[in-house]
Amino acid sequence: MTKEVAEKKSAEIIQFDPSLFEQDQGLGLENMGQEDLALPFLKVLSRQDPILDDLENAKAGDIYNTVTGDIYKGKEGVRVVPCVYQRRYIEWAPRGTGSGAPLNIFTPDEQRPKTERSSDDNREYVVGGNGSYLEETHQHFVMILNEDGTQQTALITMKSTQMKKSRKWNSMIQSRVMNGKNGAFTPPRFSHVYHLKTVSEENSKGSWHGWEISLEGPIQESNIYQNAKSFAQSIMKGEVNVKHESEETNSSDIPW
Repeated sequence: MTKEVAEKKSAEIIQFDPSLFEQDQGLGLENMGQEDLALPFLKVLSRQDPILDDLENAKAGDIYNTVTGDIYKGKEGVRVVPCVYQRRYIEWAPRGTGSGAPLNIFTPDEQRPKTERSSDDNREYVVGGNGSYLEETHQHFVMILNEDGTQQTALITMKSTQMKKSRKWNSMIQSRVMNGKNGAFTPPRFSHVYHLKTVSEENSKGSWHGWEISLEGPIQESNIYQNAKSFAQSIMKGEVNVKHESEETNSSDIPW
């Protein structure tokens, strides 16, 4: 190719203007709401988690986003705004059977099947059932604050040994008091930022990684607050779809 031809072809190339993305922002997304999206889970990776085989830069104790694949190093953690809390009782099929989806999900006010706790694994097995069991699960809907300024919604579930952390977090949130023009008041759940890291824990039956939660402080940016409030309202309207999947492989790594 001669120099003249190369220069002509180069001149014919029209440089793309990325500002077009901003001009057309939101187009094609008009008919999608929270109920049309897969809500990511933020989970602590365990030593036996099979996903570790596919993640070169991850290790047990790191925090994993199940939709984006983002990894947050456990010692560095992730910043989140808690938006809504729910307590649920999830019925799972016997280990090694079923589709991996819950058989039933009960709210605290709904009637649940009678259960008996097994001394072998401390699970609450349904009486007269086929081996299914109920698992009390604390659901923390959060908004992740990424270092680049972007925000993502996610769900953190806490059960077994981590329910103590869940209750502590709820107590931290409920104990917030601020002063307003009419005196002291309790701010909304989504008013403060928290830093979530992981720590190594152990008891007589073994060791695992669990959550470590600390308060960072009140939100300083109005767009973050409005986005967190909007997410909370969507959850309370039932517009957020949660797709639970069995974590029996992971839970076997945590002594009961």
